[in-house]
Amino acid sequence: MPASTPVRPQTRPLAAVARVVMLALVAVLTLIATRDATQLWWIVLLAVAGLPALLGPEHRLLSPVSRVAEAVVLGLAASQVAVESALGGAVGGLGASAVLPYLAVPVTVTALRRRFAEGAALLGVTAATLLVAGAFTEVDGGRQLGQPGYLAVCAQWLILAALGLYAAGALHQVMRVRGEGKPQPYAEATRLLTQLRTVARQLPGATLDPGGISEHLLEELRTVAPSTRAAVLSASGGGRLVVLAQVGVDRVDWETTLDADSAIADAWASQQPQTAARSQARSHRGGDVSALIVPLVAGVRTVGLVVLEADAAHAYPPPVVSRVTALTGPAALRLEAALLFDEVRSLATNEERQRLAREIHDGVAQELVMVGYGIDNALAYVDEDPKETAEALRTLRGEVTRVITELRLSLFELRSEVDRHGGLAAAIAEYARTVGASGGLRVHLSLDESTARLPAATEAELLRIAQEAVTNARKHAGAANLWVTCEVDPPYAQIEVSDDGHGIGDQRAEGHYGLAIMAERAERIRGRLEIRPRQPSGTTVAVVVGSSPRRDNVRGSAAAEGE
Repeated sequence: MPASTPVRPQTRPLAAVARVVMLALVAVLTLIATRDATQLWWIVLLAVAGLPALLGPEHRLLSPVSRVAEAVVLGLAASQVAVESALGGAVGGLGASAVLPYLAVPVTVTALRRRFAEGAALLGVTAATLLVAGAFTEVDGGRQLGQPGYLAVCAQWLILAALGLYAAGALHQVMRVRGEGKPQPYAEATRLLTQLRTVARQLPGATLDPGGISEHLLEELRTVAPSTRAAVLSASGGGRLVVLAQVGVDRVDWETTLDADSAIADAWASQQPQTAARSQARSHRGGDVSALIVPLVAGVRTVGLVVLEADAAHAYPPPVVSRVTALTGPAALRLEAALLFDEVRSLATNEERQRLAREIHDGVAQELVMVGYGIDNALAYVDEDPKETAEALRTLRGEVTRVITELRLSLFELRSEVDRHGGLAAAIAEYARTVGASGGLRVHLSLDESTARLPAATEAELLRIAQEAVTNARKHAGAANLWVTCEVDPPYAQIEVSDDGHGIGDQRAEGHYGLAIMAERAERIRGRLEIRPRQPSGTTVAVVVGSSPRRDNVRGSAAAEGE
């Protein structure tokens, strides 16, 4: 069996430097006190005694023994240097103060390693060595131990070292108690969320809406910089950006890929404003253009971009850039707060949906399944009045099956989310197909979704509104067909769900839970909810976010004709 090669312990550069500095200081003080270079051999002995502790700080035996050796050599050196300094005319015993400052080295090392008992033991060894050396050393015809100056200097440095060791121990105890008393993660989260709620209520308008903040910023920028079109973009994950808000006559398909060769990607990476002589929109028709892209930086994090474009050359000289950045700085903090609030709310909502889904699956659904099995057994073994009993049980079995189906659809609804890569249209289509198949509905889909994405919070709310509309059509409309239209062109989106059933009837009554929830969700994303009859029969539920690109184009054309 080959012999193992011991690993040489690594020295700590800071500890080595501290020892060298302290040794040099003590050497200088010794020369000043004694004016005798031969006394420096005590300094050499101190260095040799401390070498094992320096080279093997983690060794269980060498390191403590080395520090004890330092304490012994230190006591002997202090006694001898005091004698030599007295021979040179100094007050008896005061020369010990030239060497005793080195006592800080072994004591500090033990304190840093939280070996406070060892530190106290080193002080005891040093004190004993000083006493023994003083008892056997003669100075001016008497024992060194009888000199008040020697005793005073030794006591002074021992007390200072003891106080330092005690302070280190007390500080360690306080830090340990504070560490044990730290609040649990959920308690800390509750405290932070409570603070966030309080701050949110104090904000202007009592809102943390990324879209609203972005629109307000664009309105402010129109007063300091010319722009034909402008937008605020934010990251959505996967190296892509989403449009939070935009202004302009025409709808713009902005460059939203951060790995593309564009000024948008450069501004995001550099966190510096960028100007360009070409449009940052994929759909631009050409001609003179000036673009200004300003990153929204909160602290060290880029939370978004402001893109301004004008159909003119050199529209953004340095003074204009300075005025724009003066407005975007404070806006970046507001936008970051709104995005964080949206993220926290989304996490809490998703967690609650998962919790409800687990409770339904593990509770009511399982119990109903067992009821169904019991009915099956009763059908198999019924003896008295078999015809009537069997019919009643079949009816009950059908009802249980219906309830189980409803629960499974509810679970599917709770667990449905907008996939990071699939998009809103895919999520709505999947839900409509699943619900339509379970309810015997023929589903007609019309999907038109841009490659750009809406903010995650907006997509989530639109999905829930569509789910509620589809569920209402299946449960209450008595319809045979379901039409689902999804058009997404950020920041615009329109979701429309229609059926050919018997109409909404008295569900329009104020306070109806499902309709109220849809209205609240639409209001939360600053959308418009419309519920209207469908001709010749049925109901249409539509939700719109932003303004239609077609409507913008028509308005722009009309304005051009008017001019």
